[in-house]
Amino acid sequence: MSQSSSASSPAAVVTGGTRGIGRTIASRLAAAGYRVLTCGRNDPGDLPPGVAFHRADVREPAEAAALIAAAVDAFGRLDLVVNNAGGGPPAPAATASPNLVTAVVRLNLLAPFFVAQAANAVMQTQPTGGLIVNIGSVSALRPAPGTAAYAAAKGGLEILTRALALEWAPKVRVNTVTAGVVRTADNEAHYGDEAALEAVAATVPLGRMATPDDIASGVLLLASPLAGYMTGASLLVDGGGQRPRYSDAVGG
Repeated sequence: MSQSSSASSPAAVVTGGTRGIGRTIASRLAAAGYRVLTCGRNDPGDLPPGVAFHRADVREPAEAAALIAAAVDAFGRLDLVVNNAGGGPPAPAATASPNLVTAVVRLNLLAPFFVAQAANAVMQTQPTGGLIVNIGSVSALRPAPGTAAYAAAKGGLEILTRALALEWAPKVRVNTVTAGVVRTADNEAHYGDEAALEAVAATVPLGRMATPDDIASGVLLLASPLAGYMTGASLLVDGGGQRPRYSDAVGG
């Protein structure tokens, strides 16, 4: 890896780092001097400089463990894991199929648990311990219609973060970056056309949707010495949330 091949350089795993938010996180970590391994179910074809790929479906415990083992084999250490893989299609709660609900919970809650378990087993043996960062969502705090399974899984992820932080301290810290509405290539499928995206952005106090770089900056902050006493914490990166609808009804 061209960015930093020295064994003394920190090493990171980013799940779901082949596109979208995860790709930006992986790229930013590599630029900051990390040796980075990401994963996915399909070969991405190209990756940012300094980022390697391991094929894995982290919903499967054995494959999650193999991903962490591959990182340790490649780097000799593991300093940071970012549980970014997630998502799920919107579906009305009344008619969401059992298969859909199960799949969404497996990806957004169980997969991070499996990856974290494997990472903790390594980090506990290291003199410097390690850090696990889960990528959460404001859906855990204020769910939207059609997101019941996703919101419940992300809500579980927030609690999982606190539980693991409690059990795995002091060697391993576990935190969450709780993302607000983020502008990515997939937004139109979820929110609608450009006019709809602008309408969503207008509800955010900072006047825009987050970018993948904003979420990556949250990860880098938690990975910096400035956050060395933070564990079990949720870093809210949402531009101030969204203005309540009643504020428009009463004239702003």
